[in-house]
Amino acid sequence: MLRGLYTAASGMITQQRRHDTVTQNIANINTPGYKQVDSIERAFPDMLLSLSNGDEGMTNRQIGRINTGVLAEESVSMNVQGDVHATDSADDFAIVSEINLADPATGQNIPFDASGKYVAPNGAVTYRPQAFFTVTGKDGNTGYTRDGNFHLNGAGNLLTTTGNPVLGTNGNPITLQGSMEDYNVDSRGIITAKATGGEVGRIGITVVNQPGLMTRTGDGLFTVNNPATAGVRQLQAGDNVELRQGYLEGSTVDAAASMVELNAALRAYESNQKVIQFYDKSLDKAVNEVGRV
Repeated sequence: MLRGLYTAASGMITQQRRHDTVTQNIANINTPGYKQVDSIERAFPDMLLSLSNGDEGMTNRQIGRINTGVLAEESVSMNVQGDVHATDSADDFAIVSEINLADPATGQNIPFDASGKYVAPNGAVTYRPQAFFTVTGKDGNTGYTRDGNFHLNGAGNLLTTTGNPVLGTNGNPITLQGSMEDYNVDSRGIITAKATGGEVGRIGITVVNQPGLMTRTGDGLFTVNNPATAGVRQLQAGDNVELRQGYLEGSTVDAAASMVELNAALRAYESNQKVIQFYDKSLDKAVNEVGRV
């Protein structure tokens, strides 16, 4: 009986985390460049029940399998392209990334699904490479973001909305004089002064071949623990990536699907709650009534 309590309790914890993930998505539905997060659930390993030392003359035999509950294994960011909309602000930038990979077996482009993932027949998982702005995080380490809502501060530093310096292709923070209205930025991130037409810098765009290995750290930033394994590299000439000035990328949150997911998590939580209430009443009866007899 207590096993049933533990199983229902693990279900409640899992649905609570599922609920928290969905509410986080809904809260960031208007955050530029935000990538929807999906909660991945997994069952604990099944247990095999066997009868041993039963009645006289009975041999040991298997009874069957029993499930021991579920857990929220991980939260996965959906690194796919979001909708791009014009803002007519020179401080806003959006990355449009449609990098394709060729299947070595067929030579054709890999058909990625809506989440930017492809699972081969042998089970190997491949993610669509994605491009990111390169910034310096609060801890001084390199971070990556798709939120291009930048601004120039009084010292001429190009910063994100949370104050993180935007890095150039040389790895140094970008510093400009005046305002962004005085500069043009082309589709590859080259910054030119309107007055002279001369190049004054380049916005650093980093391509991550395995975005599924990135870690979300907050403030719209991602980090990579092992750049070599994740395939972190600079933007190359053949990459189908375009930078647009005066645009912002919207979030990838599906509002309708999020509301359905929210209600499903709530119903599943309530179901596990009722199971625990049932076990509680059964234990109460066993202790206070059966025990008295």
